[in-house]
Amino acid sequence: MALVCRVIPCLDVAGGRVVKGVNFENLRDMGDPVELARAYFLQGADEITFLDVTATVDERATTYDVVRRTAEEVFIPLTVGGGVRSTEDVARLLSVGADKIGVNSAAIARPGLIDEIADRFGAQVLVLSLDVKRASAGVIDRIPSGFVVTTHGGRTETSLDALEWAREATQRGAGELLVNSIDADGTKEGFDLELVSLMREISSVPVIASGGAGRAEDFAPAIHAGADAVLAASVFHSGQLTVGDVKAALGAEGIETR
Repeated sequence: MALVCRVIPCLDVAGGRVVKGVNFENLRDMGDPVELARAYFLQGADEITFLDVTATVDERATTYDVVRRTAEEVFIPLTVGGGVRSTEDVARLLSVGADKIGVNSAAIARPGLIDEIADRFGAQVLVLSLDVKRASAGVIDRIPSGFVVTTHGGRTETSLDALEWAREATQRGAGELLVNSIDADGTKEGFDLELVSLMREISSVPVIASGGAGRAEDFAPAIHAGADAVLAASVFHSGQLTVGDVKAALGAEGIETR
């Protein structure tokens, strides 16, 4: 567990708007990303994460514009992910105001991308985003940890054991692990604490817990399980909780925040 933890609102962006669903399905419009990012900054967010959940060629320009406008008004680190396939993509996102870059599917397809980004920009820039679910009965014998890496918002299972992939990625140069539980995503039933704990055991870099936050009381257990930061979307976008509410709940459990 980190000495000081971070609270990170996540903005899933599609077509220039923030969207949110349950288990990455039935997406609903939640508002303007720049306005939401500004609001969370004023609430005391430690970082903001943007994930371009469609990442088509047509919408990439929209993402650059959203990042640029946000960086002009929000003075905390911005992590941007979705559709990053090359070091040139990273360079352009950094040039418009991103501080860190998340990679997922492209790194699964070509793990050497992790090395290339880390070598050119440094590990501190690179966040490996893992969409993880509990392995189904048909593949559990090939996935020792019981957790499998997925793509396409959890709809497609890979052959990668989540813990083995995380270990390889950090060895290649990933500076953080953003661990999203597909099973818990949007359910508001709490983080997958077993997954967080297992990632903490094998990781030499910070672990960000994502997926499942529903109440202010859900965040402290994730930190106690080994997360260095907690990320959430639905509870913030709906107005159910503020960043301050989460930090107060963490403080009540003796967990220091920035």
